[in-house]
Amino acid sequence: MTTLRLAIVGAGPAGIYAADILLKEARGFDVSIDLFEQLPAPYGLVRYGVAPDHPRIKGIINALRDVLDRGDIRIFGNVTFGRDITLDDLKQHYNAVVFSTGAIKDADLDVPGVELEGSYGAAEFVSWFDGHPDVPRTWPLEAESVAVIGNGNVALDVSRILAKHADDLLPTEIPANVHEGLTASPVTDVHVFGRRGPAQVKFTPLELRELGEVPDVDVVVYDEDFDHDEASKTAIATNKQVMVIDRVLQQWRKRGPGTASRRLHLHFYAKPIEIVGTDGHVSAIRYERTRPNGQGGVESTGEVREIAIQAIYRAVGYFGSALPGVPFDERHGVIPNHEGQVLDDDNQQIPGLYATGWIKRGPVGLIGHTKSDAMETVQHLMTDQASWWTPADPSAAAIPALLAERGVEYTDLDGWHALDTHEIGLGEPHGRARIKVVARQEMVDVSLGRTGAHQG
Repeated sequence: MTTLRLAIVGAGPAGIYAADILLKEARGFDVSIDLFEQLPAPYGLVRYGVAPDHPRIKGIINALRDVLDRGDIRIFGNVTFGRDITLDDLKQHYNAVVFSTGAIKDADLDVPGVELEGSYGAAEFVSWFDGHPDVPRTWPLEAESVAVIGNGNVALDVSRILAKHADDLLPTEIPANVHEGLTASPVTDVHVFGRRGPAQVKFTPLELRELGEVPDVDVVVYDEDFDHDEASKTAIATNKQVMVIDRVLQQWRKRGPGTASRRLHLHFYAKPIEIVGTDGHVSAIRYERTRPNGQGGVESTGEVREIAIQAIYRAVGYFGSALPGVPFDERHGVIPNHEGQVLDDDNQQIPGLYATGWIKRGPVGLIGHTKSDAMETVQHLMTDQASWWTPADPSAAAIPALLAERGVEYTDLDGWHALDTHEIGLGEPHGRARIKVVARQEMVDVSLGRTGAHQG
């Protein structure tokens, strides 16, 4: 039987699905898999990139937990690739490596004023309200009027969290410092800007519906955005998702002015052209009104408008990060690859290197896409047996010994179970599902069973 010893770098959905698929599909192979994760806890963007008030995420986490809890995949948390363990190390101990490090940075937005104080990347804000251990513990929530640029699910997540009253998030796993910060927010109006029309949005119907269910927050839409061209009418008539989105928006149009203390405004056909500053701080957003071009896109009208704001969040997409010793496409933010096989500068396959998830294809698609994506990569990996590395020491004991020698405080599956149980315990007295531990060292301390660990 052929032995395959595989390292996977990144323990989010992409990495866990790749491990699961390989173990199920690799008949005739003796497979052992080690997952390496830079955070002390697994699940990646499912834990740290999705708003805490999404109950369906619990189902995804349960599925990922079931894979890890089978016990046939080892996990090494709190291990940074390129620092604690290198590509040369992996070649010494594995036949191949799959990179599933995702995309966690904000994509650039090329408009004047983007560097002003009060201009933030949505990914940073999401990391803050999800209790990511590597971002600041406080967030400057001082604006009464806020702009969010983007028409995808992340834009709606950010807008909803900004507009929602903090106490309405208490049933979730929101960290204590985040609840405290949101409670002090003076926000009254959140404006969401998208350059195309309501029939071309990127968010899903479920995300949109959730906006209308936020207590004491009125959703405001504008009649001028619903003079649909033929392409939009066709999209509404032929695409079920677009049809549902249109139905929800039309219902909101009929509501009329509300009486809530906060408002969430949806501006379509609004292309941001400048973030206006006063004394170095955001003071307004200037945008151009667009119109349908008849083919599903938009064109300029030349009409420029301005709305006073004190903060702006750029939710225009995520971008991948380069890994030491691994090729990287700076333009697209991905590892260059052919169906998951990593390519060099001459477009030739590099033996032993593979990619899956957002670092492979960019930050598009939902969890379901990640599964099919992993399947494609895994199939190539299995048929590339002739080009696998020949590790000098493939023993199971080699990696724990190496990390211990380097003084790396790594966490394992038992450690994650300890942290998971601890967080659930923190939430129980308050009737909450869990309260996340935020500080990295406290996460590690709880995972390693050290006394005195407490909530971060």
